[in-house]
Amino acid sequence: MTDYEGLLRLGIFAGVLLVMMALESLWPRRTRRCDRLLRWPANFTIAMLDTVLLRLLFPAAAVGFAAVMAERGIGLFNQVSAPGPVVIVASMLLLDLTIYAQHVLFHRIPVLWRIHRMHHTDLDVDVTTGARFHPLEIVLSMFIKCAAIAISGAPAVAVLWFEVLLNACSMFNHANLRLPEQLDHIVRKLIVTPDMHRIHHSVRPAETNSNYGFNLSCWDRLFRTYTEAPAAGHEKMQLGLAEWQTTDELRITRMLALPFTEPDQR
Repeated sequence: MTDYEGLLRLGIFAGVLLVMMALESLWPRRTRRCDRLLRWPANFTIAMLDTVLLRLLFPAAAVGFAAVMAERGIGLFNQVSAPGPVVIVASMLLLDLTIYAQHVLFHRIPVLWRIHRMHHTDLDVDVTTGARFHPLEIVLSMFIKCAAIAISGAPAVAVLWFEVLLNACSMFNHANLRLPEQLDHIVRKLIVTPDMHRIHHSVRPAETNSNYGFNLSCWDRLFRTYTEAPAAGHEKMQLGLAEWQTTDELRITRMLALPFTEPDQR
């Protein structure tokens, strides 16, 4: 499975990226504050750096780690007998809950927030924001994911499809895409929509600290971190962080240095 995992993920990533770019151009939700040529080069560069770093530090990635856990009989689902489809669905649900919990922790623990806040300093939110994460966060996230796999015994196939789904959903719900209101209302009952997640990128702290989900929308409702709509409305909502509102935040050097930088050190 690890033989084709990278190719499969890359193919789906490229496909979803191109589709979202096209849909954003046809039905944009908000007027862009910055030109895409000002934002996209650094966002794509950080995504490539993250990919290279993960491949260097975790050659087999999460899917390979799950295969090793299965070989050694480590984890709940490697110890109990259950139908394959049930194990796959349960594993994906547990992994999605783990990512939700991780996201909450990255907001509430100061040292983790310093790392995660780079994701929030994008002055617009579109499909490329879904890949804008600091390399330190990507590495920490992989450790957390592997811990969840070791505990749950999630099979490699479930991890593979969860990784593909997580990546695709991140690009979808960060897209600057206008969905018909009724469609958005229906879709967000199950998965996180662009209008739902965009609130998480609001400059208002109460809105930033809500709507943490990436895939399923149920976790925010269950743990009472759900915000239905932004106070200022989607068109007028200010995005980013109040302390970092200049185009400096769009430079790759600034992005990488952000965990170690204070607002007044420019």
